[in-house]
Amino acid sequence: MKVSIVTVCYNSSSTIKDTIESVLSQDYVDVEYIVVDGGSNDGTIDIVKSYGDKISTFVTEKDNGIYDAMNKGVALATGDIVGILNSDDFYESESILSYVVGAFDKKPEVDIVFGDVVFVEPSDLKKVTRFYRANRFSVWRLRFGWMPPHPATFIRKSAYEKVGAYSLKYKIAADYEMFVRQLYVHGLKYLYINKVLVRMRSGGVSTSGFKSSLRLNLEIVTACRNNGLYTNIFMVLLKLPFKLYELFRKPRSMK
Repeated sequence: MKVSIVTVCYNSSSTIKDTIESVLSQDYVDVEYIVVDGGSNDGTIDIVKSYGDKISTFVTEKDNGIYDAMNKGVALATGDIVGILNSDDFYESESILSYVVGAFDKKPEVDIVFGDVVFVEPSDLKKVTRFYRANRFSVWRLRFGWMPPHPATFIRKSAYEKVGAYSLKYKIAADYEMFVRQLYVHGLKYLYINKVLVRMRSGGVSTSGFKSSLRLNLEIVTACRNNGLYTNIFMVLLKLPFKLYELFRKPRSMK
């Protein structure tokens, strides 16, 4: 199967090289790499261009936010499977895509495959600050604000074509709303694999403070209600103690 990886970026000169290198170093051969830039002015564009034709498709233009850029990347993808890797994230090892494709091969009825992520200190990429394990995810948990880790999720292109694009009504939670449509509304089949797939630098938009957290949770409530899944802010906030627990646990190999 052909795999399309989409990276969206804007003024990411300090981190995007790690992201690009982690994609280009994968041992899986049939990979299409698409980078969508929002019109950076900090040197990001020069870094991407320095990789020449190793980047399959490079688009740089103003956009309407990160999810608009993701939609552009997914629309350009010609692979059977699409993964979205943000410009401050990187794959845990060189064999991640081979592992993911193997999971799809074993379960051809599955539309979505996801694994785990670890958050790391931006100044020390080996220092794990949080472990997001998705082994207990079930569709019913969506109403409580739980979702698979988006950067560690791989989706068939045909599933995107069936479900549609990321909604631009949401500033932080459009990936969450996409999961609600895919898993709850359309009932797409998924598979969890017990493996850390991605390292994420701490401090992203959805985890960067109280206001962002509040907005994220309010958007989660809206996303559920707009798709016929009942919830309320109190149900969503019930996940907070479990989120705190993620700060103290680590994958076995990292203890």
